[in-house]
Amino acid sequence: MRRLNVALADRSYPILIGRGLLAKAELVREHLRVPRIALITNVTVAPLYRASLEHALAASGVEVTTIILPDGEAYKTWESLNLIFDSLLLARCDRATTIVALGGGVIGDLAGFAAASYQRGVAFIQIPTTLLSQVDSSVGGKTGINHPRGKNMVGAFWQPKLVLADTDTLQTLPLRELSAGMAEVIKYGLIRDLPFLEWLEANMEGLMGRDGELLAQAVERSCANKAEVVAADEFETAKEGGRALLNLGHTFGHAIETGMGYGQWLHGEAVGAGMVMAAELSRRLGWIAQADVDRIVSLLKRAGIPVRGPKLGAERYLELMSHDKKVIAGSLRLVLLKGIANAVTSAATPREEIAAAIDACCDA
Repeated sequence: MRRLNVALADRSYPILIGRGLLAKAELVREHLRVPRIALITNVTVAPLYRASLEHALAASGVEVTTIILPDGEAYKTWESLNLIFDSLLLARCDRATTIVALGGGVIGDLAGFAAASYQRGVAFIQIPTTLLSQVDSSVGGKTGINHPRGKNMVGAFWQPKLVLADTDTLQTLPLRELSAGMAEVIKYGLIRDLPFLEWLEANMEGLMGRDGELLAQAVERSCANKAEVVAADEFETAKEGGRALLNLGHTFGHAIETGMGYGQWLHGEAVGAGMVMAAELSRRLGWIAQADVDRIVSLLKRAGIPVRGPKLGAERYLELMSHDKKVIAGSLRLVLLKGIANAVTSAATPREEIAAAIDACCDA
């Protein structure tokens, strides 16, 4: 088992990575205030892992209330959040109950937001079962739901007590989901970790072939990168760089997800296409070379990630991007590249250059 720490003073917590961790109930129990949890999962994950986790927890004396939600980004809504609250109240869950998220990013975001809100805040634990959630969304405390006008526009910062990443769950992950998660893995190399990017280039076929040791290494290195960034800028308030750099490709990607309808494009797929747009815009600004853009596109293709965005039209993209959380005083801050593994935030990019980059990276 690999162990990392997210250093946030009295809110610090461990990230545990390894095989067979779902069966080790003691890893969860030691972080519970009382031996009672509300397990939140979905209709896809529940048949795979609910029974084994519930059995392990029950054997260690933990009382479990299970809440099963529909699956998919389209259900990351107020309605699903209220289903959680209804179930918690019906089961008479009190403030000592710990909410446990078992699933991908949608479940983690919903469960975390519920934990931040229920009775003004209860503890929660992340047990991510997708590559994307293991390397990104389960770490850092961002929780929330989508709004028709923008992704993740309603939510809260609420740190978990534990992140338990059982890499065995990646063996049952659909290939499309594996590819989508790999976009976030590649992102860490592009923004700040050149040796990791080179390692990914050397091992992508093994990773996509689900080599367990390689996947564990990728999850550990990704989490280490994110933990370091989050510890330095937990609430994304740094004027330059900071946690915002983790959003490479996301402003473009969120526009794709919102514009196409939540769930039509997986988050990682939209981020992948968005990273190509960010790279193309960086090239147009003279910050990176065409060879750098080609290098990025090549790696994304090897991971099965889309490298062309849908043809929504540049104006529609820009309209959707204007609702992004990184807009401050009407100015859109984009994460761009001044070199491979050298990401920066930019608030002074000409609108016409952004539009040109979008048009160059979209299907007809």
